[in-house]
Amino acid sequence: MSELRQRLGRDADGQLDSEEKESELENKLDGETVSDSECKSEVAQVAPVDDTPEVLNRALSNLSSRWKNWWVRGILTLAMIVFFFIIIYLGPMVLMMIVMCVQIKCFHEIITIGYNVYHSYELPWFRTLSWYFLLCVNYFFYGETVTDYFFTLVQREEPLRILSKYHRFISFALYLTGFCMFVLSLVKKHYRLQFYMFGWTHVTLLIVVTQSHLIIHNLFEGMIWFIVPISCVICNDIMAYMFGFFFGRTPLIKLSPKKTWEGFIGGFFATVVFGLLLSYVMSGYRCFVCPVEFNNDTNSFTVDCEPSELFQLQKYNIPTVLQSVIGWKTVRMYPFQIHSIALSTFASLIGPFGGFFASGFKRAFKIKDFANTIPGHGGIMDRFDCQYLMATFVNVYIASFIRGPNPSKLIQQFLTLRPDQQLHIFNTLKAHLVDKGMLPGSEDA
Repeated sequence: MSELRQRLGRDADGQLDSEEKESELENKLDGETVSDSECKSEVAQVAPVDDTPEVLNRALSNLSSRWKNWWVRGILTLAMIVFFFIIIYLGPMVLMMIVMCVQIKCFHEIITIGYNVYHSYELPWFRTLSWYFLLCVNYFFYGETVTDYFFTLVQREEPLRILSKYHRFISFALYLTGFCMFVLSLVKKHYRLQFYMFGWTHVTLLIVVTQSHLIIHNLFEGMIWFIVPISCVICNDIMAYMFGFFFGRTPLIKLSPKKTWEGFIGGFFATVVFGLLLSYVMSGYRCFVCPVEFNNDTNSFTVDCEPSELFQLQKYNIPTVLQSVIGWKTVRMYPFQIHSIALSTFASLIGPFGGFFASGFKRAFKIKDFANTIPGHGGIMDRFDCQYLMATFVNVYIASFIRGPNPSKLIQQFLTLRPDQQLHIFNTLKAHLVDKGMLPGSEDA
């Protein structure tokens, strides 16, 4: 009776609500109730759309769906490879812009999934804040890259020098503005969903923007560090599909039922051989092996240098066990080809797990592809799920086994110091070289 009285009293005072409704909503959000089940049903209701161009549909109308899909994927793959060769020909700056465009498109595809799943809740400012955070993170990363790789250009231009000096503070201020905007947008009945989408946006930034930034870093080390890893992933994707299509019998992983062990193993061997051959061809061209630098005399970006030992032919002794089989005792190859074995092995054995991760993500939301941008292939993110993981590995590999101190960068930074600081460094370096016996001491002079 007392409980009934309390309820009637709350009704009379008009205070029913908010906490009970909000707790009810939050309880439903725990586990797989409202948020998960509704989003699944909403996504599941979307009917699959045939995005194949009408020309191909007519030409392939007499084929079974299996072979029709094979031809559609094949034709579109060839078209993408041709486009890839074209942008390589246009140079590193165009490649950097293409990477930027791909990053934006991938971000859009993932954010759109989140927006469509929770569209009925009409979260305030969600899209605006997502794109604002993308802008902030890109400003931070690209500013760091420009300052690091083109220090001379930055120091020569007054506006760039000021932006470079206070770059991190400006980046933090921009992010802090977005953070405050998010807090101000919080609505009581949508707290949990808003924080969920806040996390969704930041994880997307971590996966897409951070790793695309690493692709740019690899590109500036030399186009070969950009082209070979990407080509190995493409080769592995194609060859694994081909081996799986014609010889596949044994399922590989439940997340991707069409993946087979035959495709996985065949793709591995094909990719390693492809990586060796591609590396041999590209190592002989300066435009591929030289890092991207800014030339003060011509006021332009150049890729001309004296190739390092990594890209000069060396003679290697073949193991005795193999000498009797192939009949050779030595072989001439570029040292980079040895590194290409590591790159192609990662692209074949670990790279596909980026695709498995994406498959798990899509299965969680009952969608076939991230988008329908490319007929037969899905969205841009469907094609770059393995590329981002590969970019991270290449960047770590370069930092761990390849990159050393860059004398030209040190000299550039040295010249920007005050005269007294330059003199101090000069005297310190001179004393160090005298102690090493590389310069005569004052007594010897």
